[in-house]
Amino acid sequence: MREFTAISLFSGAGGLDMGFERAGFRTIWANDFEKDACKTHEGWSSAKVVCGDIAEIDASEIPDADIMLGGFPCQGFSLSGPRKIDDSRNVLYKHYVRIVKEKKPLMFVGENVKGLLTMGGGEIIDAIVNDFSDCEYDVYYKLLNAQNYEVPEDRERVIIIGFRKDLDVRNFVFPVPRKFKVTLKEALMNMPEPSEDDVCNAPYSSRYMSRNRKRGWDDVSYTIPAMAKQVTLWPGSPDMVKYGQDDWRFGDNGITRRFSWQEAAAVQTFPRDMEFHGDLVSKYKQIGNAVPVKLAEIIATHLYGVLSALQCDDNINRKSV
Repeated sequence: MREFTAISLFSGAGGLDMGFERAGFRTIWANDFEKDACKTHEGWSSAKVVCGDIAEIDASEIPDADIMLGGFPCQGFSLSGPRKIDDSRNVLYKHYVRIVKEKKPLMFVGENVKGLLTMGGGEIIDAIVNDFSDCEYDVYYKLLNAQNYEVPEDRERVIIIGFRKDLDVRNFVFPVPRKFKVTLKEALMNMPEPSEDDVCNAPYSSRYMSRNRKRGWDDVSYTIPAMAKQVTLWPGSPDMVKYGQDDWRFGDNGITRRFSWQEAAAVQTFPRDMEFHGDLVSKYKQIGNAVPVKLAEIIATHLYGVLSALQCDDNINRKSV
C-alpha cells in the first residue's frame, strides 16, 4: 500500500488528518494558531506541528507533499457579494490559496460550514472555485451529512476537493452514502459515567432553551458545537418538553446534563483514549471544530483510490504545472 504525504492548515486537534492517516496518507506538517489544539495534535501524530499565525509562515518553510488538507475559515466573506483573495478581510482564506498555489500539491481537501453555499446568493462559492481554478485546479464540492458516513451525528458540512489540472481528473464523484446509521447507543456503549469536571455545568441560556436539545439512544446526535455551553444533552437525560414557540423545558424525571467532552469526542469518532489538552472549554472547542474522523477516513479512502488509479509516481512531479 503506497503512502501519500499530506500537509495540513488550520488543523486543530487533527480530525481531518487522523481520518486521512487511517486511509494511507501521512501528515508530515501541520499548522494551527491555538496552542492547546497543537499540543493535542502532537500527542497522536508524527507530523511536525507548527503553532502560529499562517500569515507569518513562508511557503518555503512548508515541505512539499502529495495533498494539502484544511478547512479554511470564511469569516472574511461578505454577504453582499464575492470577496476575492486580494480582499484584506479574507486573510486566512487568502493564505490557504497562496500555499496551494505555491506548493502545487496533487490535490487539496477543504471543509467548511453549510452556509458557505448560500453566502452572497451563491456567489461566494463560485468565487472560491474560480480562485482555485486560477491556481490550475479542477474543483468539486458537495454538501455531505456525517450521519450518512458512519458518524453518529447530524452534521452537514461542505467538502471541497481540488485536483491539479495536469492529473486530468474528470467527473469526480463523492463517496456514496451508507445505507445504515451508527446510533448513539452504539457510539457510547460501555462509556463510564463522567466526573463532574468533565461536563460543562454552565447555566442554560435562553438561546439553549429555545429548542429541543436532546436525541435518544436509537438516534444520532445533533451537531456537536464548539461552544461548551451549547453542547447538546446526554441521551439518558429526560426528554425536553415544549411549552410554546421557542420555549422548551427540561423534564423532571431523571438527571439532565450535557455530553461530557469524552462523549462529544466519541460522537465525533475520535478514539476513546485520545487526550485533549487544555481546560474544559478548550477541549469542547477542539472537538466541536473538528472534522469527524470517520467521515474524513471515508473521504480519504475514496481519494486514495482515485490517486492510486492515476498511478501517481515520480513521473508526476508535484510542481509540474
